[in-house]
Amino acid sequence: MSYWLHSAAGPIYVRERGELRVVSPGAGGIQNGARTARPVRLFPAGFSVELRLNGEDDRARRPRTEHFIFTYTKEGNLRYSAKSLFSLVLAYISDNVDHIDSLVGFPEQIAEKLFSAAEARQKFTEPVTGLRALQKFTEAYGSLVLCSLCLRNRYLVISEKLEEIKSFRELTCLDLSCCKLGDDHELLEHLTKEALSSVKQLLLKDNALSDAGLRRMTAPVRVLKKGLQNLLVLDLSCNPKITDVGIGYLLCFKKLRCLDISETGLKDVNAVVKRIQTQIGLVQSKVPLKEFDHSNCKTEGWAEQTVLQWEQAVMEAMKPQEDLRSRTAAQRFYGKTHRMEEVVKHKLVEAETKASGNLQFYKEDVQNCHLPLKKEVVGSHELKNNKKRALAEQERERTSKQKHLCLTVEDWDLLNTY
Repeated sequence: MSYWLHSAAGPIYVRERGELRVVSPGAGGIQNGARTARPVRLFPAGFSVELRLNGEDDRARRPRTEHFIFTYTKEGNLRYSAKSLFSLVLAYISDNVDHIDSLVGFPEQIAEKLFSAAEARQKFTEPVTGLRALQKFTEAYGSLVLCSLCLRNRYLVISEKLEEIKSFRELTCLDLSCCKLGDDHELLEHLTKEALSSVKQLLLKDNALSDAGLRRMTAPVRVLKKGLQNLLVLDLSCNPKITDVGIGYLLCFKKLRCLDISETGLKDVNAVVKRIQTQIGLVQSKVPLKEFDHSNCKTEGWAEQTVLQWEQAVMEAMKPQEDLRSRTAAQRFYGKTHRMEEVVKHKLVEAETKASGNLQFYKEDVQNCHLPLKKEVVGSHELKNNKKRALAEQERERTSKQKHLCLTVEDWDLLNTY
């Protein structure tokens, strides 16, 4: 029995000065006890093990330098001072800005600083959390976040950040020129929503629009008196699929003051010019208008740098494709490919510079409306007022009839989507 226990026992190790030594080698240990036990290493030299229960504990043990401001004195000595509690709290909230429930009723001055702090940390460029954080600001502050948005020739930004762009509210100026969106793009459908009813300047130059796209864009204004009813400036130039029928949909914009339909597919230009002048009071301009030179529209608001960050992120994602340019240049040198890009660019420049007729319209201001009135008979005033009332009533009846007569099955199907 004792022999079995002795033989079943394994070797016994003792750690001395960082090394393991065998005290009992197991079976036969008594007979071989006179031998000197050699040190045995379970791990190679230099091996170390660190017990880490939680990563946060490791960060807590590190010295937190972000709580201090380091400066140098005139003598060259390093001096540090503690940051204010407000800046520390602001930094913490901006790091977790996507977890905010609501900012409604929060002071605008503090919200602007919070937005800038989150923007500096590029929180709004993140795919999911960035959208959720941006929506909290747009719901609470509207036009303060962004009142004007210029996305001219930035179709890649639109495709990558479509949901973020749709979250902006109370925009007054929107430039989507040269984006090739087409009639069925989701962003054009979003233009008819109540969130963008404040848009006064809309630039849709060179977007492959047709009469069907204009019909959808103007349906809420024509029937429901909603959508883009406050529109003042509209640019539809360089859309060759827009015909005389599509111009008829634009006559619902009664507040329109500037319109550009140059280089469109109009058949009877004189009839269209006369129709625009008689129904919405716009006169054709003989010189190009400054409202359509695209220099006044720019991105303005708290999120101005955010839009630039989106554009930079898109450009960074497109950088690997720039390596292909050297390959194509070599192919051109050896005559393997034709220079088609130069031909296409040349045609585009010709299309833009081709003077097919300046079809820009503006509304003339009545100059004599503020002049002092002459003495007139009271009866003449009453007659004029009665005539105006009668004309107004006739206009209302005519428009009410047009509402019921001009609606087609496609219009009703389109209205059912709202």
